[in-house]
Amino acid sequence: MTIFNIFLGYCFVLSTYKVQETLAEQSPVAFTFKEYQYKDSPKNEMTFREFETACEQSGACSQTTGLLKTRCVRECVSPSCYRELYQDDALEEGEIDVRLNSFKGCFIQRSGRTRN
Repeated sequence: MTIFNIFLGYCFVLSTYKVQETLAEQSPVAFTFKEYQYKDSPKNEMTFREFETACEQSGACSQTTGLLKTRCVRECVSPSCYRELYQDDALEEGEIDVRLNSFKGCFIQRSGRTRN
């Protein structure tokens, strides 16, 4: 075994140790957000969809696409609910939106259109 091979082996062991040490230091961070109850009923869905459609067609949001459009529409539907649920941690490309039902619940509650 040459000194070079020993050196490479040492570097590999050292780098593996550093990666494991770094991973061990990281603790999982729980994603939390305010949760609002949302009853998934045809009337609630229709109310939300009416607002969503109007916002999609609005001047501000109709000019955007993809994620920017989704963000625009949510903020248009309910600026206060958007600020509360998305402002500090914006929805990202490819993210599964686990906050959507809470957003809908917030919207229904604040719009005063709670329906069964």
